[in-house]
Amino acid sequence: MKKLVAYFSASGVTAGVAEKIANAVGADLFEIVPAQKYTDADLDWRNPQSRSTLEMKDANSRPEIVGKVENISDYGLVIIGFPVWWYTAPTIINNFIEQNDLRGKDVYVFVTSGGSGVDGSLANLRRAYPNINFKSGKRFFGNETEQQIRSWLE
Repeated sequence: MKKLVAYFSASGVTAGVAEKIANAVGADLFEIVPAQKYTDADLDWRNPQSRSTLEMKDANSRPEIVGKVENISDYGLVIIGFPVWWYTAPTIINNFIEQNDLRGKDVYVFVTSGGSGVDGSLANLRRAYPNINFKSGKRFFGNETEQQIRSWLE
């Protein structure tokens, strides 16, 4: 079965973990790239007018993505990664899920966060997309080895 690791990374930490996961399980890698790159000011969660804050307050926000996964139907396992924003997935992840038919696939989630766990993000995704088979999730800090990652997926 073909495997895909799709990830959104605002600061590079999630990208590093995604690469380790792809290497550990022999998966293809797809970066979820926003059409409008996030600046440091956009990511300032303390500013109620920052782009990321406004997106997360709007349940209908769907930041545009550059590119798309070719032949998503070829993949039986999809691993989606992202940094935790406001205790859940950034809204660009919703856009990725809605653009790709993940029904019938085993979908795992990984998050990067120094404080928030994966449970809230995974529960919210399961609630929003009940037809997708979300298997489990894991939080990473960015300093894990490929062996630690492999043990999660086994």
